[in-house]
Amino acid sequence: MDDILFSTPGNPVPDNHVAGYFEGHRGTRLRYSLFRSHLSPARGTVVLVQGRNEFIEKYFETIRDLNAKGLWVATYDLRGQGGSDRLLDDPRKGHVRRFADYERDLELFLEKIVLPDARLPFFLVAHSTGALIALSAAPRLQNRIDRMALAAPYVALTGQSLPEPWIRRLSRLLSTLGLGATSLGADRSQRPFEGNPLTSDRQRFLRNAEIIAARPDLTIGAPTARWLHETLKTAARVSSQTHLTKITIPTLLLAPMLDGVVPYLAQERLSRNFRAGQLVTITGARHEIFQERDIFRVQALAALEAFMPGSEPIPDFSEPAA
Repeated sequence: MDDILFSTPGNPVPDNHVAGYFEGHRGTRLRYSLFRSHLSPARGTVVLVQGRNEFIEKYFETIRDLNAKGLWVATYDLRGQGGSDRLLDDPRKGHVRRFADYERDLELFLEKIVLPDARLPFFLVAHSTGALIALSAAPRLQNRIDRMALAAPYVALTGQSLPEPWIRRLSRLLSTLGLGATSLGADRSQRPFEGNPLTSDRQRFLRNAEIIAARPDLTIGAPTARWLHETLKTAARVSSQTHLTKITIPTLLLAPMLDGVVPYLAQERLSRNFRAGQLVTITGARHEIFQERDIFRVQALAALEAFMPGSEPIPDFSEPAA
């Protein structure tokens, strides 16, 4: 177990955890871990669904914060990234065969790991691509998940070298021609801090860069045409009024106003059509809210704490941060 998770001096593994692998959809081996709170009785379990090119180690700090609030945390690396099985011969390519594979992996994680071993009630916290997975699977999760919090949900794209409509057309064409494994875009896994769209917190950015430098095998490069086609097609579907009306799980949408990956206006538009959703704007934050500066990060964590047990009103962060 000790060699499943990776520790660095600036990012030690949280205590009181179990780690291993479970079999996802079609036999894909997925790395997971369950982190128990030292507080008893537990207030429940957060099922943490990561974004694209993320891995368990990146969330150690957030996991500690949630454990300190009496919440257990169960998380896993998405197929094709982190410590989970890659899907192509080239391990650097970020790929998925069908978006539904992500959803089935989440359902299997709940069935095999969370339901038998974790503490009720279950809350789902997801970031970016993980939030897209949650949105797509949500109509089938209402009997297992009490509440969801979705940070910077991937429902559109910005900050790319091509406009999103062009990316949609190109990725669809390549996938149709059997060239879905073609990489589109640049490998940004080792981008510099200056000008990055992810976080304004230099220390947290460098901490994550230290993990990547020590364990580059945890990261992936550019997405494939198939990955973009499948995710953008799903993003359009889950944003429709027809799909959103099927979601009855109370949902918190944590929207960073300076998101350089998913446009804030797309997240705001999603909330307007989402009857079960409530928008909390984090003014000044970039895409990775849980990797942001404390002034932004504490707002997200406070909103989570108030929302997850359902016992307190959501804090109002509509005014700009001081």
